[in-house]
Amino acid sequence: MKDRVNLGIECGGTRTTAIAAAGSNRRLLKRLECGAANLRLVNDVQLEAHFAGIRDVMPLPSALGIGMAGVRTAEDRERILRIAGRVWSGVPAVVDHDLVTALEAAAMDGSDSVDVRVVVLSGTGSCCFGRNRAGTTAKMGGWGHLLGDCGSGYDIAHSALRRLIHRLDRTGSGGRFGPLVLRQLLLNDFEPLVGWIQGAGKRDVAALAPLVFQAAAEGDRDMKDVVEQSLGGLFDLAVGTAGRLVAKAGSGRDGAEIEFVLAGSVFARQPRWRPFIARCLKAAGSRARVRVLERESAWGAVALAEKATAAAVDVRVPEVGTVLRPEATAVSPTELRNPRSMELDRMPLKAAVELMLSEEAAVAPAVATHSRELAALVRRAADALGSGGRLFYVGAGTSGRLGVLDASECPPTFRSAPEQVQGIMAGGEKALHSAVEGAEDDAAAGMSAIAAREVGPKDVVVGIAASGRTPFVWGALGEARKRGAATALVSFQPHLKFARGSRPDHVLAVDVGPEVLTGSTRLKSGTATKLILNTLTTLAFVRLGKVAGNLMVDLNPSNVKLRDRAVRIVVELTGATREEAAETLERERWAVKTALQALGWRMVK
Repeated sequence: MKDRVNLGIECGGTRTTAIAAAGSNRRLLKRLECGAANLRLVNDVQLEAHFAGIRDVMPLPSALGIGMAGVRTAEDRERILRIAGRVWSGVPAVVDHDLVTALEAAAMDGSDSVDVRVVVLSGTGSCCFGRNRAGTTAKMGGWGHLLGDCGSGYDIAHSALRRLIHRLDRTGSGGRFGPLVLRQLLLNDFEPLVGWIQGAGKRDVAALAPLVFQAAAEGDRDMKDVVEQSLGGLFDLAVGTAGRLVAKAGSGRDGAEIEFVLAGSVFARQPRWRPFIARCLKAAGSRARVRVLERESAWGAVALAEKATAAAVDVRVPEVGTVLRPEATAVSPTELRNPRSMELDRMPLKAAVELMLSEEAAVAPAVATHSRELAALVRRAADALGSGGRLFYVGAGTSGRLGVLDASECPPTFRSAPEQVQGIMAGGEKALHSAVEGAEDDAAAGMSAIAAREVGPKDVVVGIAASGRTPFVWGALGEARKRGAATALVSFQPHLKFARGSRPDHVLAVDVGPEVLTGSTRLKSGTATKLILNTLTTLAFVRLGKVAGNLMVDLNPSNVKLRDRAVRIVVELTGATREEAAETLERERWAVKTALQALGWRMVK
């Protein structure tokens, strides 16, 4: 019987390594190194060409394992599987991120009895990634060289260069490290270091890390301090990762058997520092032990391939919770063709304008049918804002942009704190003006956005999704509900069936009918969204005393137009002259309500 061939591919930011191994004894058939492939930096065409290049020189696999940098979500895994399926048709595959392949490689040579295993990776960058016996994973670090990557080659070298310059200023001596840097960079003195560091890339700087270790070994005390401080920060994260996994397993730290596996070029080349490393990592518990990853982590991709079978293709869902999206029981009206605009491309311009305006005029009556639910949401939002809570809008595309717009208008209109009403946009700031591919399909990112803002029971989270089913929005709503926040859905799909326990506290599923341009929910759906959000924040702040009659008595007069409006409001409510109003506002630093009170006005409750 012919041996099964498992092909493991690890795609990283520096290079891709592919290993073909045969049989249960993992006999090496062929190894290949080729260019880098981070999922965030390649499009589908480039990735398919990358995989095809590997296919053309490697044996035909029975199963495929792929670990790739940049993989974060189930949608990312599905994207890779689709592309791999076109290149290796019919071959079962398992896809995950490259930290999983490192962990799988560590497990190949490790004991099956450990309660927690943590890979501590230090190369050009750094991070810690572990798994407990129950299969729960945790990650710390990996924030990149500008924000984190403590204990990485870059961090060590950059810290050493800063220490070198400080020492030069203080003593005029470069110690043991200085001459090594000059020789490596072919510099005659230290002055050109300024220009070099400005043009140096991350890997250029990290390449100096071995010199730091060398200088420390030769007695340079400053460099020894740099190494210990930098690695110490990384080991703090490693101990924290282990502690998190032990806690999730429900066992005590001292009773847990914890294995730290050191991976990456920094650890591989510096054996003399292992006693220091062991001392740092002992903080994880009395049964903690340390070893170096002996095999390259691409073997972990082979281990992933071994888990694939012809009957089951494994697309791992991130361990951040289950997203229960509602079921659409019928096609959304916004996706149907509008019979009035069937000849839109041939319609006279005046008739087309009248058509669009008449369609838009139908929006307010449609929203009005949900006035009772909208009033309940206003009441909920006002209570939250009045008791120290916050109002969040969450959306993608037009829905997200309208949420951000309404949130940004609250501080100037009502002098509210910027954090009181916030917009959360799928894809972040870039998506406000450009499409971000896949952002709306990333449920895990929606969860993370809510978790990062530490949403809690005092807050209200409003998901805005024309289709009613946007994964980013439902990830956010699910996380908000788990944290005890009130939730609401604004949608234009009236045919939604919610899973048990997943229905938001408030649902406005407005039927605005088919769009003039089929499926373009920036039209009537967008108008309805703006109308609902306008009503929500305006009336919530009215209930909070930001309005007298129909005047904005708490606006923020940040420009000439608004200052003129503030003067007119003060005149209207107090009977003061314009001069008196302006002088009082100036004295009260243009706080309108304070100026009104200084002139004897009291708000009628």
